[in-house]
Amino acid sequence: MAELDTIAAVLPMERRDELAELLTDQDVETLRHLVNEGMGDNTLRALTSDLAYLQAWSLAATGKSLPWPAPEALLLKFVAHHLWDPAKRGTDPDHGMPADVEQNLRGQGFLKAIGPHAPDTVRRRLASWSTLTKWRGLSGAFASPALKSAIRLAVRATPRPRKRKSAKAVTGDVLAKMLATCASGSLRDLRDRAILMVAFASGGRRRSEIAGLRREQLTVEPTIIVEGGPPLPSLAIHLGRTKTSGADHDEVVYLTGRPVEALDAWMTAAKIEAGSVFRKVDRWGNVSKRVLDPKSVNDIVKQRAAMAGLEPEEFSAHGLRSGYLTEAANRGIPLPEAMEQSRHKSVQQASSYYNNATRRSGRAARLL
Repeated sequence: MAELDTIAAVLPMERRDELAELLTDQDVETLRHLVNEGMGDNTLRALTSDLAYLQAWSLAATGKSLPWPAPEALLLKFVAHHLWDPAKRGTDPDHGMPADVEQNLRGQGFLKAIGPHAPDTVRRRLASWSTLTKWRGLSGAFASPALKSAIRLAVRATPRPRKRKSAKAVTGDVLAKMLATCASGSLRDLRDRAILMVAFASGGRRRSEIAGLRREQLTVEPTIIVEGGPPLPSLAIHLGRTKTSGADHDEVVYLTGRPVEALDAWMTAAKIEAGSVFRKVDRWGNVSKRVLDPKSVNDIVKQRAAMAGLEPEEFSAHGLRSGYLTEAANRGIPLPEAMEQSRHKSVQQASSYYNNATRRSGRAARLL
């Protein structure tokens, strides 16, 4: 277990025993190297999770740990086990993942969904496999024509509509309903109000960024002068290295007005002077020293949706991110300006929210 201490900071405590059993000494050494190289926590967490799944699958499918480098045949087997045609499975029980492999992975909690995997999940795990292979100083068959062809044909044979991480975006009207449930002035309400407003107004921050936000990342900015009204408080959030930024690039986003006031109200009431900004609040209203985990941010969004009379299964923390861009589109804010705040690097990804928000009411839909 001592060898896992280097990655404990980015892994859920409940998975440490599971990882200790699955990961080989060489796996742990590779992860330790990535920690020392300064790889971002989220990236390292995803790599470790994918590696644990790959090891569990290899043991179930072949009876052996992953070989390094993996032969092309094993990569093709992985695709065949995870991308398959449900219709063909109905007439051919041997099509897709074998029943014993599926039962093994499901029993360990690695396999939860019914049916073939999402193509994006398979591609991500193959990419993680390739990355870890390269970090070991080896080369694999991940770019082989046979593998690319197998994935392309498998995706074509297993059509499944792409689902958003949040079925519905948390747009301004939805957010207002959620915030209305945070009006009691209790510590929990103050915290949840600040979380919702900060996550949304800062460009739809990822739940991991909100959960990991520290007091030291916040700097007070000069007030914003508004014609006909009082000056608005302003705050900068220094995100540091993010999922899409370079290793040495400090991403900065800004808060103005009500979100700053909500955040200040929470930090004052909870006496947050240093360290983690958002913390657990127990049933008696005591503020813990323990930081919120990303899942708790997701749970808060769902709880507030339910309290507002909405369907909680339709909303998630990612709905704040998609909701920010959707609301920006609804208000006519130019896409580049919105992306400056959301920190999206891909115009294609960010513009998809704009397209969804404007196509129904746009001129192209009203030719008759």
